[in-house]
Formats: sequence, C-alpha cells, structure tokens
Amino acid sequence: MKTNYVTGDATQPQGNGLKVITHICNDIGGWGRGFVLALSKRWKQPEKEYRQWYESGQNFQLGEVQFVQVEADVVIANIIGQHKVSATNGVPPIRYEAVRKGLQKVSQYALDHQASVHMPRMGAGLAGGQWEEIEKIVEEELTQKGIVVTVYDLA
Repeated sequence: MKTNYVTGDATQPQGNGLKVITHICNDIGGWGRGFVLALSKRWKQPEKEYRQWYESGQNFQLGEVQFVQVEADVVIANIIGQHKVSATNGVPPIRYEAVRKGLQKVSQYALDHQASVHMPRMGAGLAGGQWEEIEKIVEEELTQKGIVVTVYDLA
C-alpha cells in the first residue's frame, strides 16, 4: 500500500467510511495560522477543544493527540508535533519524534475504527519540517500498517 496524493482540499476528505484529518499543532496553545485557518472556517469545534485542552494542561505536550468528531464520518486529529511557533537557534518548530508518537496514536485510532487518514503536507509549512522526513514517518506509522492515507495539495 502507498500514500495517495491528490489535488484538493484536506478539509473535504474523499472516500467512504470514517475519515480522520490529521494536522500539526504547537505546544503553546497558538491556533491562528496555516491549515488550522481552513479547519476553523469549516468547523469551530477543533479550535475550541484544542484551546480548552491547552488551558486544562492535562496531557498537553509534544506527541499527544486530541481527536475531535466534527461530522458523523469526520474526525480531526490535533497532533502536538511542533515546539513553539518559530525557529530557535536555527532549529525549526517541527519535532519529528513528536509527529511519530502522534501518528502512532492516530494509527491505533484508525485501526480501531476502520478509518482512513487524510492530511495536507502537514508540518512542512509554518512548522518548518521537510516533507520527505514527515512522509517517511507517515509511511512507517500508517501506510505500512494497511491504513489508507491521502495527502492533499491545494490546486
């Protein structure tokens, strides 16, 4: 099985059954730039629950995931895979090990719920990550386990 690449909007996942939309969040409670804007435009719940999670402080740390049901067949996975929002001493905010840990949780969720996983090229924009690195993690943690993964590139 391999990762599917399509031109389209990751907030409108294609296919049947339960669809999990994954994306990268930061560990400082910030929500307001990048893909999250598209999510918030479509659904208010992921941002609201992310902010509540941040304020609660409960298990709000790198590598953790919050699953937010937004439609009968769509769940958003808020993965904390980014430390702060800007580079520190030349190190971009992306944290690959946190992305891996988060995707392991997404993998278990997808297998438990027979769900497919959908995403933009997460972590490769504002988080400063290299898509080649993230793609490798996606393949190891999701695709190789038989989970159908679709990556969306806007037209």
